[in-house]
Amino acid sequence: MECERIRNFSIIAHIDHGKSTLADRILEITEAVEKRKMRAQVLDSMDLERERGITIKMQPVRVGYKGHVLNLIDTPGHVDFSYEVSRALLCCEGAILLVDATQGIQAQTLSHFYVARKLGLTLIPVLNKIDLPHARLDDVAGEICQLGGFQRDEIYRVSAKDGTGVRELLDGIIEKIPPPRSTRSELRALIFDSYFESHKGIVAHVRVMDGELRKGEALYLKAKNIVFSAKDVGFLVPAPTSQQMLSCGEVGYIVTAIKEPGEVRVGDTVMEARLRNSNIEPLPGYQEPKPVVWAGFFPVDQGDFFLLGDALSKLKLNDASFVFEEKKSIMLGRGYECGFLGTLHLEIAAERLRREFHIDFVVTHPSVGYFVTRGTKRELVSSAAVFPRKHERDFVEELWMRLEILVPRAELQGTIKMVEEFEGSVVMMKDVSESRLSVEVLMPLRVMVSGFFSALKSATHGYASFHYEEKEWRAADLVRLDVLVADERVEALSRVVRATDAAREARAVVERVKDALPQELFVIKIQAEVEGRILASEHIRALKKDVTGYLYGGDRTRKMKLWKKQKKGKKRLQSSGKVSISPETYLKLLKI
Repeated sequence: MECERIRNFSIIAHIDHGKSTLADRILEITEAVEKRKMRAQVLDSMDLERERGITIKMQPVRVGYKGHVLNLIDTPGHVDFSYEVSRALLCCEGAILLVDATQGIQAQTLSHFYVARKLGLTLIPVLNKIDLPHARLDDVAGEICQLGGFQRDEIYRVSAKDGTGVRELLDGIIEKIPPPRSTRSELRALIFDSYFESHKGIVAHVRVMDGELRKGEALYLKAKNIVFSAKDVGFLVPAPTSQQMLSCGEVGYIVTAIKEPGEVRVGDTVMEARLRNSNIEPLPGYQEPKPVVWAGFFPVDQGDFFLLGDALSKLKLNDASFVFEEKKSIMLGRGYECGFLGTLHLEIAAERLRREFHIDFVVTHPSVGYFVTRGTKRELVSSAAVFPRKHERDFVEELWMRLEILVPRAELQGTIKMVEEFEGSVVMMKDVSESRLSVEVLMPLRVMVSGFFSALKSATHGYASFHYEEKEWRAADLVRLDVLVADERVEALSRVVRATDAAREARAVVERVKDALPQELFVIKIQAEVEGRILASEHIRALKKDVTGYLYGGDRTRKMKLWKKQKKGKKRLQSSGKVSISPETYLKLLKI
């Protein structure tokens, strides 16, 4: 295929602005999918994506239109999956900037727009959902013009639901997005995604930047220094379709037959093995994402420890934005400390592990990283269970985030009040349109991951959206709150809180634990401890078994003997009994 007839593009937008629906119409119009096989959200291949109505994974697809090849990479819209978007954009020459005509520009629209502009992509502005009666066509078009310096006549107006304007948009893609350009004849291909199949090994999704990639030839992974043979290559249309080669500018897949998940890395450069020792520069690749939320994953059955580790390795092939390492807990045994880009990312990864690999495991309470300084040593502590007490450290720093919140003017007062409740401060406000404002906020990451998104939606009746990025590290007065059940510290429930909030948090956590734990044959003592002091305590009454139920009438002496024996047994249990917390109970508790 000639480069001049190839167009590589992505669709970027805020969540729920119609990306997947527009991708469906493109597949339908270009007849990439037979009508009898057409369904909603064709490119959302996971059941989880369909159930939640969100795109989690980027998905490439190749379609033909008017003698041209269009390679579309569908991307997620939620802020937690921004790394997926950034990887997709590096493989494209252009992007569709999709905006919901009823909601206008929202936070992730801005975020993705700035990334695409920084990469020098050609942007095509599109107004979607023009068929809805409450669409604000002129107002939202004004917002788009103000954002990107577009002219109103440059904005395409479509309804992805019924297909209105989509053919004109496809014509615009061919006309406005430039074809790919090559700088050399030697092969260089960028791995932007991968997954594992038991009979094929690792299958890598690639964009060929230079040269040609042929089936059966010996290839070389530059960063990992590994030679392998391309068992198969092909396109995704959207099903994998085998070809003899991929040429410059094309997007497709390689079957590597490599069985070790760690040997193929997203961002690596694929080259010809014969040029292994040449001075050809690798492609720039991707900047490694920085996890902001941490949680421990512990198998319920310790015999599944290695199975869980293998599952995490295979999941990382398909989701390069999380990290993990081995961890040992006194109460939970061996497991893994995992880092994620947000709480939704954590939730989705855990659910995928359960569904795709069928492993039963416990997830500890999400925490964030803190820099702890002891003398001249400064280290990052990502687990609340090992967060040091005050006498064990000199000082602690926590990460503050910069949030850009887009909010209707009518909801501004409620938003500011809610931000202050989450320890945040408003830095700046500016107009986005006549009806909406952009509010810049600084806030500790520690509280941002503790329900801020839900609270914002509630305070603004669902009309606000936000994007966040790292701002700076600041000194903080923080303490570790431990939960003791029957005098045993439950590491999974430890958390880091602000010193001034410790008493309130302690009372809340013991109440929650009390409600979640079932009764035992002995009294269960629940305590919240901070810096060696018990700040809150509750008890769960013992189950009372009727040991005299089978006795009728007669002398009371026998009943007294049985009650006395029961009392002694309970006393023994009280001193030696242990509380076993089930995985189901953990799931309830870890939502605290």
